[in-house]
Amino acid sequence: MTLNNNKSIINLKIRARTAIILFLTYLILAYAARVIKFPLLGISSTVWTIIVSLIFLFIIFFPVLLEYQYLFYSDEGNDIIFRYFSSGVVEGKKNSVEINKKTFTGFTLEKKFFGLIQSIVLYQRLKEGVAKYPPIFISALNRKDKEKLLSSLNSFAPRIKGKTRDNMS
Repeated sequence: MTLNNNKSIINLKIRARTAIILFLTYLILAYAARVIKFPLLGISSTVWTIIVSLIFLFIIFFPVLLEYQYLFYSDEGNDIIFRYFSSGVVEGKKNSVEINKKTFTGFTLEKKFFGLIQSIVLYQRLKEGVAKYPPIFISALNRKDKEKLLSSLNSFAPRIKGKTRDNMS
């Protein structure tokens, strides 16, 4: 199975760029060209600017706060492959994790901030012991893709007493 969330990340980028254009248009029309006459709807220019600025900042920083990441996942072949990077205002370093299915020992699903921020931590058996990888944030995936991803990882996790290792501590 191969999975990626490039469409949702592209939509986030389009939304952010649209917000930038609309915010700059507001500033130009309200202050430089003075096309918008204040008070507008009984609200002063200062209050309108604060409201528009807060909306703009929310749209821009929402993906950063929820730690949205571009994610590519593949379980085809002998390896489990993750490629990911942060998709916020400034894109983060590109990361890649490749784990042989035979040495994959499980994963944990971590939820923060009322379940809005979700990440998985992968574990791999090495000669020195069990390696724990940094969290991979799956918050930007839709529900269907999250279910597919977790199901796929569960299918490769070793069984212990009839359970998978997805709840390791």
